Amino acid sequence: MSRPSEPAAGPDELERRLGVPDAVVIGLGAMIGAGIFVALAPAARAAGSGLLLGLGVAAVVAYCNATSSARLAARYPASGGTYVYGRERLGVFWGYLAGWGFVVGKTASCAAMALTVGAYVWPGQAHVVAVAAVVALTAVNYAGVQKAAWLTRVIVAVVLAVLAAAVVAALTSPAADPARLGIGADASVGGVLQAAGLLFFAFAGYARIATLGEEVRDPARTIPRAVPLALGITLVVYAVVAVSALTVLGAHRLAGAGAPLSDMVRAAGVSALAPVVRTGAAVAALGSLLALILGVSRTTLAMARDRHLPHVLSTVHPRFKVPHRAELLVGAVVAVLAATVDVRGAIGFSSFGVLVYYAVANASAWTLTPQENRLPRAVPAVGLVGCLLLALTLPVTSVAWGAAVLALGAAAYVVRRAATARRTS
Repeated sequence: MSRPSEPAAGPDELERRLGVPDAVVIGLGAMIGAGIFVALAPAARAAGSGLLLGLGVAAVVAYCNATSSARLAARYPASGGTYVYGRERLGVFWGYLAGWGFVVGKTASCAAMALTVGAYVWPGQAHVVAVAAVVALTAVNYAGVQKAAWLTRVIVAVVLAVLAAAVVAALTSPAADPARLGIGADASVGGVLQAAGLLFFAFAGYARIATLGEEVRDPARTIPRAVPLALGITLVVYAVVAVSALTVLGAHRLAGAGAPLSDMVRAAGVSALAPVVRTGAAVAALGSLLALILGVSRTTLAMARDRHLPHVLSTVHPRFKVPHRAELLVGAVVAVLAATVDVRGAIGFSSFGVLVYYAVANASAWTLTPQENRLPRAVPAVGLVGCLLLALTLPVTSVAWGAAVLALGAAAYVVRRAATARRTS
């Protein structure tokens, strides 16, 4: 029996072009990004030999967030992700706050990821390469979400191939010692939680699938399938890579590694693989940047539709069926940031904002009724508590920046509401 065709998109609506494989690939592109090449070292510094415990905690919180987001996305298959869910389930303000934190924080993340690409490709001209990467990927996104999905598929294949080569080299090396996987006295509860907070953001890319809800075919079926598939594949990849790095380097050497996977293959006696790993890291950063621009532009579209951002950004291209003005604005802002400042060390508020974003998603999922195919209440409860707990374990400066950005957004919301009330009174 043939599947019924999707209704044609209206002039201001995005077109449903993504099936389960495309959605899974976009999620993988966001999650199996540059984080796998750099996140293990700071996580090992925090958790020591408890690194794998931190990865497990991050995976549990990510699973709860992903499950809540998938259930909500199936019910509200529109662009915007948690911005939409918070608005519909908790009230306009909570949706706005989640959207504000996501757009501002992830715009900085886009610039940071672009600079990461530049640092890997041409360290002496990192800003130039970063701007070129932003321009190129914005053009790909402008040409349609299917073009972005195709490019992401290529990127994911390259990154997985590089990781597979590095893992095989590590695990078959005489330097590999399974005894290094043991948990010692250096592991503490606080350290494990902080490592989980650092590793959690590697998994946060599954939100791209939900954020693109308006472009997914049969969302009630596609999104609940795609999210756990993408998350499960990512967890396996991260676990295998973490085990490989620990068996070769040990927690102490891993904690001090500047480029963990490059150091791993060198310690394994396969130095020729180090340039390949470096190339894989650059390609992975491109994949993360592509997914980030997709997510930020779709949330911008949703907020512009509700006039929390300039309404002109809600326009959808008549041919390509993408929010082209939102994409161009996001691309321009990211390019300016990448050209003028180095934000890689100053985006702690982005981490804080992401956890608040998912806290709102879990709180929204908690309000679903049995008639709305509600999850077991333990899932959003664990997700909500986990997000808040991990947020509090972040460095104090990250929490301060994050709180300041959210407070600025809340103030803007209050001023706008007051101005609107005066005009209508």
